[in-house]
Amino acid sequence: MATIHHIVSEENYEDGDIIFRENSPGDWVYIVISGSVEIFKTVGDRETIIKVLGPDEIIGELGFLGGIRRTAGARAVGPTTLGVIDRAFLDNEFNKLSAEFRAILKAVVERFRSMLDRASEFQARTEPRALKVLSLTFKSKKAFIKAYTENVSSGGLFVRTSNPLGKGDVFLLRLNLPGLTDPIHIQCEVVWTRAGEKGPQGRPAGMGIKFLEMAPNDKAVLDRYLEEDREE
Repeated sequence: MATIHHIVSEENYEDGDIIFRENSPGDWVYIVISGSVEIFKTVGDRETIIKVLGPDEIIGELGFLGGIRRTAGARAVGPTTLGVIDRAFLDNEFNKLSAEFRAILKAVVERFRSMLDRASEFQARTEPRALKVLSLTFKSKKAFIKAYTENVSSGGLFVRTSNPLGKGDVFLLRLNLPGLTDPIHIQCEVVWTRAGEKGPQGRPAGMGIKFLEMAPNDKAVLDRYLEEDREE
């Protein structure tokens, strides 16, 4: 249960539900009671996951502190319950601060928003990303599982599978690249999982993973593949 007790209501979300969108009014601050929330920004037609938040973490605080619109979007990962923190309590506590200190907080928020925008744009411009289907293999507690990805970058990928590992699990991934006889090996960590969504536009089941470690030769091979794919 959340450690902050000034909660006036709870909101429940299913996997993939949008909690708020970037540039929407930042009127409310939430605390994650259960489940997970991914914070994301969209630059052009590319979406970047900034962070995945878990229980007892706060979302929406920048909009409140800076009096600005949302700097990023928020989406539920799996069934998620959020607590809405009492706005009257927050306003009362904020107004106890001196005008000078409130101005400092707002300046920090504005500076952070500017840095976040620039970082997201830079990543969208510079991070090679392949959108072709690639096969891969990973090991669960019971067996090796064959799956595939349609979205791989130099920092991680989405594994499309109905048998995802648990969030936080560290495992060895074998990724098959075109033209190579042997797969490259990457030590990975699961940062979020998703159940499949119904309907023709539903997002597939799977897990988002980040790369932790790979041999220099394998990294060079992956980087070369991503650069070649981007140039096509």
